[in-house]
Amino acid sequence: MEIEEVKGKLQMENEEALKNVSELQRQIDAKQKLEMEIEELKGKLQRVKEEALKKVLELKSELDVEQKLHMEIEELKGKLQVMKHSGDEDDSAVQEQIKKRNVELEAKTEEMEEMIEALFFKERQSNNELQDARKEMIKGLHDMLQPGRTNIGVKRMGEIDSKALLEACKDKFDIEEAQIKALELCTLWQDKVNNPEWHPVKVVAVDGAHKEVIDENDELLKNLKAEWGNGVFDAVVTAFKEMNEYNPSDG
Repeated sequence: MEIEEVKGKLQMENEEALKNVSELQRQIDAKQKLEMEIEELKGKLQRVKEEALKKVLELKSELDVEQKLHMEIEELKGKLQVMKHSGDEDDSAVQEQIKKRNVELEAKTEEMEEMIEALFFKERQSNNELQDARKEMIKGLHDMLQPGRTNIGVKRMGEIDSKALLEACKDKFDIEEAQIKALELCTLWQDKVNNPEWHPVKVVAVDGAHKEVIDENDELLKNLKAEWGNGVFDAVVTAFKEMNEYNPSDG
């Protein structure tokens, strides 16, 4: 009877463990999906910014053309005045050039007015898209930082604690900008932690044995600590240690 009870208890524990593993995997999958969506939104933000810059450069080019036409017209008018003062009556060719340049200038001005109007419309549209993307990014980051709200606050082995980065960013930016900056910072340093070629450790002798410890003179880590402080430094180092212990370097 006791054996049956033990077997039943073990079976229940195994089933509970399987449920926990399944739930943990579901949470990890949900978090990975959220991180992918945030990366897509970051790409969208970048594309919107690049499109706006492209339009500004196009407008600048058109302004340069208009300015050149203005200068040519003024030059021709000056030439016409010189011809009149010198008594040269054969100024019809110059007048014809002025008329031609004025027609070009009017066409260019009209084209620029249309471009400026289109640019303003595109700017408003881009700003709306930018704000929407920023809101989505902030919501995604907020979800990642609020495990009680989304139930996906699962920190994987070697994953940087994004809360520490957010706290550091709050000291430098307003809350909205801090959330976006924290996400960018977390993504940047997570890539470094995941990169097997980055290995900021040194070997020291401890009690007669050789041991790997964090090399705080590593240039990247020194710059990180100087710019963002101990909290961010510790979060990155902790993630690196976990990754290094979980998947130690062959060297």
